[in-house]
Amino acid sequence: MTHRDVSALESDPPQRVNVLGVGVSAITIADALTLIDRWIATGSNRYVCVTGVHGVMESQRDSALRDIHNRAGLVAPDGMPLVWLSWLSGHRYVERVYGPDLMLACCRVSVSRGYRHYFFGGAEGVPERLAARLGERFAGLKIAGAWSPPFRELSAAEEQEMIDRIAVARPDIVWVGLSTPKQERWMARYVGRLPVPVLIGVGAAFDFHAGLKRQAPRWMQRSGLEWLFRLASEPRRLGPRYLINNPWFVWRLLLQWSGMVRHDLDPDMRKG
Repeated sequence: MTHRDVSALESDPPQRVNVLGVGVSAITIADALTLIDRWIATGSNRYVCVTGVHGVMESQRDSALRDIHNRAGLVAPDGMPLVWLSWLSGHRYVERVYGPDLMLACCRVSVSRGYRHYFFGGAEGVPERLAARLGERFAGLKIAGAWSPPFRELSAAEEQEMIDRIAVARPDIVWVGLSTPKQERWMARYVGRLPVPVLIGVGAAFDFHAGLKRQAPRWMQRSGLEWLFRLASEPRRLGPRYLINNPWFVWRLLLQWSGMVRHDLDPDMRKG
């Protein structure tokens, strides 16, 4: 696999690969960390969609969700099918930017840089448990806060209380664990309204790093078989997602490649 100079991202944002109309960023984890560093340093307001086949297929059913992905600072390829499609498009350096791995890598480098982390989402007690475990794993990690919001629409007063709660904590990064597509909609709604440089949606990473769910073995992750492991672990919840989405994803790709269906990206989305 070829590699490139990560410093080039300072002047040349990553290209995007058109996957059924979703612009997937052609990046590595090192690229993602470089961009997150830049956004924090400059006080930008960006969000990162960590997306696999599920997010792409949800975007086929919901054009607003597709637009949310395409407005993101990054759409990280969290799934080997998106990596393989990036390779086929000529971006041989691309690697899987797996949400749980991105969280760990970001926590690791942020210890020396002093970044403050906020964990938003998950069931009651989960973000606090996650924060505690990461704090034990990375000595000196700065935890700005953790909160599990109600599983319902917030009232106007509750929404303002949420914004104030996060603003007072002064995080550099808010990790959002609400699952797709809820977390993408949440980030798009609050980016800019929250005084936070970076929002990152990582879904199941909360349960994995809180020690509540097992991750697939590395060989399954690298071979594109993680879905099978997760299906076996949670067949009732994930069965419809994988058994319907995966074949439908392949079929839609074949239609795109044949030219029978067009999924155009805005020209501005092809770069950065």
